[in-house]
Amino acid sequence: MIIDAENLICGRFATIAAKKAILGEHVDIINCEKAIITGERRNTIEKWKHRNTMGNPTKGPFISKTPDRFVRRMIRGMVGHRSGTGSEAYKRIMCYVGVPPEFKGKEIITIKEANVSKVPNNKYITVGELTMEMKK
Repeated sequence: MIIDAENLICGRFATIAAKKAILGEHVDIINCEKAIITGERRNTIEKWKHRNTMGNPTKGPFISKTPDRFVRRMIRGMVGHRSGTGSEAYKRIMCYVGVPPEFKGKEIITIKEANVSKVPNNKYITVGELTMEMKK
């Protein structure tokens, strides 16, 4: 299953990807930098910057600043990565920035239930913009 994350709400498509991976299906997510996180832009940036600075630099939490790893880490909590079935499901999920050449010409799915048109207002930020702000 190949999911195009462009203009999809991150949490909504991540739950579907997690369920598919737990059931044994291999899930590839492309265009992770174009996925959407809803909420006010300023508050979202402050929240993730705070999460990144709390804890111990040697023990974590470690939040990646690349969009593909950022989205994969969001899905990690949904599969229960500490259990046996959850860690196997987590291995079946791969995220990519852009569209890799091996996926061109294959069937790519977009999830209508997770589209940004479901947001009643225009308060959102893309994962690519958020990770760029976290690098500053």
